[in-house]
Amino acid sequence: MTIIADSGSTKTDWCLCEEGRVVATIQTQGINPFHQTEETIRRIIHDELCSPVFFNALIGKDKTEGFFYGSGCTESKALLLRSLLNDELAACGVTFEVYNDLLGAARALFGKTAGIACILGTGANSCLYDGNGIASNTPPLGYILGDEGSGAVLGRSFLNGIFKGWLSADLRDEFLAWVSLDYAGVIDRIYRQPMANRFLASIVPFISKYVNEKSELEMMVVENFCSFFRLNIAPYQRKDLSVSFIGGVANAFEFQLRKAADIEQYKIGTIKKSPLDGLINYYF
Repeated sequence: MTIIADSGSTKTDWCLCEEGRVVATIQTQGINPFHQTEETIRRIIHDELCSPVFFNALIGKDKTEGFFYGSGCTESKALLLRSLLNDELAACGVTFEVYNDLLGAARALFGKTAGIACILGTGANSCLYDGNGIASNTPPLGYILGDEGSGAVLGRSFLNGIFKGWLSADLRDEFLAWVSLDYAGVIDRIYRQPMANRFLASIVPFISKYVNEKSELEMMVVENFCSFFRLNIAPYQRKDLSVSFIGGVANAFEFQLRKAADIEQYKIGTIKKSPLDGLINYYF
């Protein structure tokens, strides 16, 4: 048996496979060892992952390999998460390896060929992939200093626009009704509550609902994607390679993403919401 997991800051998708056939899937909240404590991660694994769905499928199996790809999994944090996963799932005979989500995206998008792999979800990242590993990576810097084009930054730009007035007042009023908050409530949610990046990214469905109706909103999205290409992709100096994407934001705004690519003169290859199918193909 093989477990393949793809984790962003908002959610983690777990897929249990047997000889390439999916036998069980489950979704938990996101696991990010850079932002979460060991206690929080243990609780997510124990309370949300260790369900009868997975346990029943593992009964009687001698050995199960696990491959976890996640945001925030730097070298040291990957070792920590590997230890936590293996401790919590030892009774099931599961042994995990942990990698960063960017390598997972590259393997899912390109297999063993070269290309530029990108993630546009709650956060953003990119790499030059040589068909074997990551040859180069522009530091994404997170949603405060970077993450151009991500859900969190799109949400941040949107809030800036509705409260500073360069997005329309009717859009502001509709959003505040949609989110059931006022100005003070939004500020409290961003600056005083945990996981501000998740809240900002949660605005993406509202933006996508109106992006084709409001020209100023579409311009905001396209400009964010143009910034992503200029600041993250241009440093690789490889316009000969196709640029492919994983993530809910890339999937939701495919038209605007392709428009930005045309403006910045890049060739887009594949856009996928999730890397799981590609990772299953990679392993099997």
